Amino acid sequence: MFYVWNSFISMARLLYSLLFYCLTPLILLKLWQRGRQSPAYRRRWRERFGFVPRCIGERPIWVHAVSFGETMAIIPLVERLLAENPQIPVFITSMTPTGSECVTTHFGDRVGHAYCPYDLPDALSRFHRRVQPRSCVIVETELWPNLIHSCATRAVPVLVTNARLSERSAVGYQRFKWLTKPMLQEISVIAVQNQTDSARFMALGVADKALQVTGSIKFDIAVSEHMDEAETLRAAWGADRPVIIGASTHEDEEAQLLEVFTNLQSRYHNLLLILVPRHPERFTTIYDQSVKAGFRTYRRSVSAPSVDCEVYLGDTMGELMMLYSAADIVFVGGSLIERGGHNPLEPAVLAKPVLMGPHVYNFQHIVATMEQELALQVVSDAQGLQQVLAELLDHPEHARAMGVRGRNYIDANRGALDQQLALLKQQAGIQ
Repeated sequence: MFYVWNSFISMARLLYSLLFYCLTPLILLKLWQRGRQSPAYRRRWRERFGFVPRCIGERPIWVHAVSFGETMAIIPLVERLLAENPQIPVFITSMTPTGSECVTTHFGDRVGHAYCPYDLPDALSRFHRRVQPRSCVIVETELWPNLIHSCATRAVPVLVTNARLSERSAVGYQRFKWLTKPMLQEISVIAVQNQTDSARFMALGVADKALQVTGSIKFDIAVSEHMDEAETLRAAWGADRPVIIGASTHEDEEAQLLEVFTNLQSRYHNLLLILVPRHPERFTTIYDQSVKAGFRTYRRSVSAPSVDCEVYLGDTMGELMMLYSAADIVFVGGSLIERGGHNPLEPAVLAKPVLMGPHVYNFQHIVATMEQELALQVVSDAQGLQQVLAELLDHPEHARAMGVRGRNYIDANRGALDQQLALLKQQAGIQ
């Protein structure tokens, strides 16, 4: 029976790999198309097939952070690792140009870096030969069957750190359980954010001993060192102006926010809106959209701010925390449309009141708890957002109190970083 089950798993993985090989030309075509707006997608393709720089000397810890958000989340953990164990190299992979840029901007040559190879057996074999990792750390839930199996067959322990599993994702894994269950059982340790996530992983076949509830390292976020720039911005705009920010927004959300802003501006004449689209390739589109709507719009990358600015476009990378600090009220995007929402803890640590739309499944537990703490408010649509914004603009003392409750909530939940660092060292064999 054991032999039959193993044969079935091998056949399932083979069929999955064949399908992936067949789809690879379409994936490359998609990359080429995305490269029209973001040329970085057309570069360094060889790395996606395992042709990465060779690592010489001590075997590194391989950290995979798929994109910008995951990279930002893992920075404190990697910084602690580099400081406490400088003799152990770190090699970080990502899948997107924004993630790649974040790695190189923050770490420079202190870590190795490349795009992660596609989930193809030959690409992963090539990657392992060149990097020879001692352990693999996957940030959140970027799980690929061949990637994890390639580690298991080489006795490279896999730690999934800061793991979360939404109800929607769990249903998807369950649908392909014949492939995902063997994959999950090859993972050494999964450090989950809460008991709900733990229960979902267990329902998919993960052993209890492989699960550790540590909380989220996103609670261990530090305030940026460059907040003086936020004060400079506010002074350039006019220090007494109320400022709202729509951050990490997606397609269609900016249009809704501009409409809300139009309606609010008739009542709050000196109101200013900061827009920070999630994807850099959309910066110019959103700028044109704002100008077409009749707003005096400034781009951070192009011109200095001015008192006549109505919409300020945050079209730079790595400055979101500073722009949060320059605002009075925060809307976190990816939540008015079905993207699951982005991280509400970043503005909360700055004691900013946080608003989100109804689609928050990426941070469901955190959002629900923050709502209970009266530190965050979920609105059903753009009309609801406009109503709550007006209430907070009318009562700035309520907005400040909401922000303070958010910061207190974060302070009460710190500590996951130490636990996950200990697990990482244990898996990597570091004393």
